[in-house]
Amino acid sequence: MKNKGFTLIELLIVVGILAVLVGAIAAAIRPAKQFAKANNARRWADIMNIMNAISQNIIDHQGTFDTSGANCGGALPTTIKTIKKTDGYDLCGCIVPEYIGSLSVDPTAGTPVGGVPDCAATYDADYTIIYSATTGRATIAAPSAQSEDGSAPVISITR
Repeated sequence: MKNKGFTLIELLIVVGILAVLVGAIAAAIRPAKQFAKANNARRWADIMNIMNAISQNIIDHQGTFDTSGANCGGALPTTIKTIKKTDGYDLCGCIVPEYIGSLSVDPTAGTPVGGVPDCAATYDADYTIIYSATTGRATIAAPSAQSEDGSAPVISITR
């Protein structure tokens, strides 16, 4: 009578191959890196949308940033300020809803505007803004950008 089945060596080889494949797949997927990439892509899109809204405001007012909107923090800041309702630069009323539907906030560190586009509510976009009067250029940055490869990423746009 012949025994049917696998030998111990054959089973160990199959288990070893499966372990190597699972390890390779887990290393390739790396969910933390994928989440960091997705969040950083969102940050790039957010600061680009905010900068486009600021630029459109300036274009519509012949080269001057219009601060006449309700809940607008006034002239663009010449020192680095966080875009937020209190203790920062209140940008929301300057660009929402005329130039952007709602103010974007950092996906991991920001506190959204309460009720779109309610700029009277407390919010913290966790993005920074600075305006250089000498160059006439504004810079918006995302200080909470996540590392994708161990180095500190710089996410900012100047226009």
